[in-house]
Amino acid sequence: MCGIVGIFDVSGKRTIPRDLVSRMNESQLHRGPDEHGLHFEPGLGLGHRRLSIIDLSTGQQPLYNEDRSVVIVYNGEIYNYRELIPELTRLGHVFRTKSDTEVIVHGWEQWGEDCVQRFRGMFAFALWDRNRETLFLARDRLGVKPLYYALLGDGTLAFGSELKSLLAHPGFKREIEPRAVEDYLAYGYVPEPYTIFSQALKLPPACTLSVRRGGGLPQPREYWDLPFTPGAPLAPLAAQEELIERLRDAISVRMIAEVPLGAFLSCGVDSSAVVAMMAGCSADPVNTCSISFGDPAFNEAAYAQKVADRYRTHHRVERVDTDDFGLLDRLADVYDEPFADSSAIPTFRLCELARKSVTVALSGDGGDENFAGYRRYRWHVYEERMRAVLPLSLRAPVFGLLGNLYPKADWAPKVLRAKSTLEALARNSVEGYFHSVSVMGDAMRHRLSSDSFRRDLQGYRAIEVLRRHAGKAPRGEPLSLVQYLDMKTYLVGDILTKVDRASMAHSLEVREPLLDHPLMEWLSGLPPGLKLRGREGKYLFKKALEPYLPQEILYRPKMGFSVPLASWFRGPLRQRVREAVLGPVLMDSGYFNPRFLREMVDEHQSGARDYGVSLWSLLMLEAFLRKAMGARSTESFKVA
Repeated sequence: MCGIVGIFDVSGKRTIPRDLVSRMNESQLHRGPDEHGLHFEPGLGLGHRRLSIIDLSTGQQPLYNEDRSVVIVYNGEIYNYRELIPELTRLGHVFRTKSDTEVIVHGWEQWGEDCVQRFRGMFAFALWDRNRETLFLARDRLGVKPLYYALLGDGTLAFGSELKSLLAHPGFKREIEPRAVEDYLAYGYVPEPYTIFSQALKLPPACTLSVRRGGGLPQPREYWDLPFTPGAPLAPLAAQEELIERLRDAISVRMIAEVPLGAFLSCGVDSSAVVAMMAGCSADPVNTCSISFGDPAFNEAAYAQKVADRYRTHHRVERVDTDDFGLLDRLADVYDEPFADSSAIPTFRLCELARKSVTVALSGDGGDENFAGYRRYRWHVYEERMRAVLPLSLRAPVFGLLGNLYPKADWAPKVLRAKSTLEALARNSVEGYFHSVSVMGDAMRHRLSSDSFRRDLQGYRAIEVLRRHAGKAPRGEPLSLVQYLDMKTYLVGDILTKVDRASMAHSLEVREPLLDHPLMEWLSGLPPGLKLRGREGKYLFKKALEPYLPQEILYRPKMGFSVPLASWFRGPLRQRVREAVLGPVLMDSGYFNPRFLREMVDEHQSGARDYGVSLWSLLMLEAFLRKAMGARSTESFKVA
């Protein structure tokens, strides 16, 4: 894996400072510690940091075509490059390397902007064509690899794999976007295409950006979307057999590497399935790794060991204490903008462990979205049945009143915590799902926000993110709707962001076979009943895997990859959370109602309420403001 950066003069051919591009490039040293390269010509500067995986001897970047009129810097892997090389060779292109990078260059020459349609893999790249005076930026279909860009005040376009490359540019304005803060408080991350900074954007997944000199900055162009088009009917056994065949194919193409390769083994269904298929594709034992926790409530290491023993893997386990909260400030550096998924802590440690023995690791990310593994999918389908029976005009007042009257019983058994369900039933489908996925719901964000912050939002609400995607979502199937929404938001903004930054912080490449786009297209066309049947999520996946994994792995309750936030904030982090949440950075930011901040801390630490996830979100926001913004008082802030 690699890191890319660049500066392009959109309107002219001004000289791009070499030391500036070099500084931006070196800010991403962790993404590519093996080699670096720069390219300059009038109006353009490109930089690349390389983590060598394929074609170790001749795959250096920037890489050029035969007459050096086309140059590329690239982050990712094109898994079907071996099939494309002979095709492009027959069409007259001459290859000097055996790298997938050169396939992109010649693919651009042959197919232009449509070249991305031919690539199977994960990628973010910047390609300059001197003859066409065009800079072409592209990102893979699911957004596995990141790409940030900003049009600066001097008319240049700066871009890079991580926000920290833009922060290294003195012309980049560190002005916070209020709508991004609202989104962050709702989702726990800043959804695409926005960033926490008003000047920077993320190139959305499955999008390209063609910038022609003198033509201004166009809107990104989407080149792919998950179809959710019903496929040909399949008997259950035939569907299971085809799933295994497609899964093996997605995994086998991701086992191509010239460096040590292995897999994460968390003992969930997804990672266990990946390891089982890898073992069948490899003559040598698979390298696997997992982490264990001292707290039995969070420890699944014994289940991972069962899978490792069954497939005789070379298995490494390291124990991580559940009080591993010393990473809090480090995470603010790793993610560059506020990021509130606390499982980033064990993910960071897992990547650290994996890098001790491998350079490439396969993961099970994407299984829950593809196969309907989240419990919230089941609840959404139940709620949709109720919505279908009662019209919104009746549901809204009845369930709205019941939701208001029902107590917030954080202390009670889950079966008695009906408040959230009642509130969701008072809403339409998208509003109800937004309510179920929100880190902080509408009512809490309203109480938390200051009057001045609400004025800055000018009526904007975070639900607009889901509404925007719902306009293109599949119709008629409640399960398909929320799967699609998650793939557009949670998967890319949370899961893939978490894994990319945590892995690249350790110069580790992670590949996600369950996000293979041909596999996903096929899965999206299966009947929802093959994914979620009654209370059983991942139904088809588990049935297909029964010959490969024990029942106790396939059908035990899902634990997740979490940390004990509630007890941390009442115990070892008690003082830390008070100092951060009630300290000058948040209090003086202008975003928050100080009275409600105090109420949250006091009620959580007394045990009256569980604000653990919300307090973690505020801790990570405070850490970001200190680290990236240098915040100490209200003078440190500048709101766009």
